[in-house]
Amino acid sequence: MTGLRPRVGVTPRWWPRAARLAGALSVLTVTGLWWHNENRTPGQLAGLLAADLLLLQVLLMARVPLVERSFGQDTLARWHRWTGFASFLLLLAHILLATLTYAAAVLSYPGVLLATAGTAALVLVVVTSVRRARRRLRYERWHLLHLYAYAGIGLALPHLLWTEPDPVARAYWQGLCLLAAGSVLVFRIAVPLGRTLRHRLVVDEVVPEAHGLVSVHFRGRELDRLPVRAGQFFVWRFLDGHGWSRGNPFSLSGPPHGDRLRITVKSLGDGSARVTRLTPGTRVLIEGPYGRLTAESYRGGPVTMLACGVGITPLLALLWDLPYGHNQATLLYRARHAHEVAFLDEIEWLAGRRGVRLVPLIGPRARPGSWLPAEYAGYSDAAALRELAPDIAGHDLYVCGPDAWTDTVRTAARAAGVPAARIHRERFSW
Repeated sequence: MTGLRPRVGVTPRWWPRAARLAGALSVLTVTGLWWHNENRTPGQLAGLLAADLLLLQVLLMARVPLVERSFGQDTLARWHRWTGFASFLLLLAHILLATLTYAAAVLSYPGVLLATAGTAALVLVVVTSVRRARRRLRYERWHLLHLYAYAGIGLALPHLLWTEPDPVARAYWQGLCLLAAGSVLVFRIAVPLGRTLRHRLVVDEVVPEAHGLVSVHFRGRELDRLPVRAGQFFVWRFLDGHGWSRGNPFSLSGPPHGDRLRITVKSLGDGSARVTRLTPGTRVLIEGPYGRLTAESYRGGPVTMLACGVGITPLLALLWDLPYGHNQATLLYRARHAHEVAFLDEIEWLAGRRGVRLVPLIGPRARPGSWLPAEYAGYSDAAALRELAPDIAGHDLYVCGPDAWTDTVRTAARAAGVPAARIHRERFSW
């Protein structure tokens, strides 16, 4: 299973700080350009900041490799959500203040009708992104509705470009629009299409692993040139008939191996349920790889993995891939029932050959909000972690599971003395 290690670039250490600085400078630049305008109004500033944050949103989710590897989908999704709601509130403030300032003259400005249609599309996106509304929608439908954001931004921005009198400001906005649009075209369309055509992945076999879990093995061409690391995920589209256009994010459950890849899926919804019905020879469209739960973050020495349910998939790949020493790895595997535990043969092989210590945590929750099973009801979350993994403060921690569970584990790890920089996690809600 060790396979070939593909050539993957290392993220420069200065890049995350530089990216944050660039985002802050864009906001300051927009504010400075507004201040330079003699006819400035508060409504104009609100509109300019809204436009800047909308374009930053596009860049955050454009799947730019350096950005992905620097921050990870977990952090990028959170920033995307914050900037999304902030830009929407600023947009509403711009509309209100502009209407109060210019009254009926607003409708005579170039591009206002297009901007109105764009605002309507953005309202749809924001309403369906509120947590309560999102829970009522299937992931596939929510994702499709979320694409209206591109239409909303595309319709709203011409109004800004056509009404900007300052050539310097207009050049700034044109450059930022081109950067955002180019990033989407290159990294969301051209690169995935090129990799799909080059590697020609097809389903090789579908193998049951445990209750509700199946592994899908793929074969393809030149996979040693696919820049993927163990622990990462792709967005998969299976060309098996109706619904092929809906992408679903699934992690690799093993390291890249020769001309083969493997994912493991739990049947949780329409997208994952259809995976169990795939037939050998089905062609696959791929987008990725994504995620920073990889060996790049490993600092050496002892390592502890904490998996819940299907969260075992990227962590198993890492157990094969990380260069830890013999008896330096611990796997805490949380499941409600024993029949949900998967990959026992591989874990036992790793235990025998590399000294991996498996600690199964089986059973109902110890209490609401706890990451522990009932047998640890007498322990605090942090005390149990120190009991299960002695010297945990000096370990690298890799965590994967449902959102609430990973948050609870992270809180327990911090309370147990693990530095935040040594806690590496991946969520299900990519």
